[in-house]
Amino acid sequence: MVTVDDVQEALTNVIDPELGLDFVELGLIYEIEIDEGKVHVTFTLTAPGCPIGPEVAEQIEEFVSDLDGVESVGSTMVFTPPWTPERMSEDAKFALGY
Repeated sequence: MVTVDDVQEALTNVIDPELGLDFVELGLIYEIEIDEGKVHVTFTLTAPGCPIGPEVAEQIEEFVSDLDGVESVGSTMVFTPPWTPERMSEDAKFALGY
């Protein structure tokens, strides 16, 4: 059975091309829900005008689908609450100079 930790680990492969850091470290993954093999990821972007939203959704599906026990993957992009640098991990803050 897939776990939230498994999904979160898979999502470390989703990289922000501009910043070069993964979505988990950047604090862009807001929620992971699992219901009997169905995984849903709620994510955001660093800015509403960022054009990579569709690419991110495709990567989420690609990497999470590879996990054992995953039957389907869906994602939702949201902008509420808005992302702020405070959501980043300490490592990401250090790497980006925050």
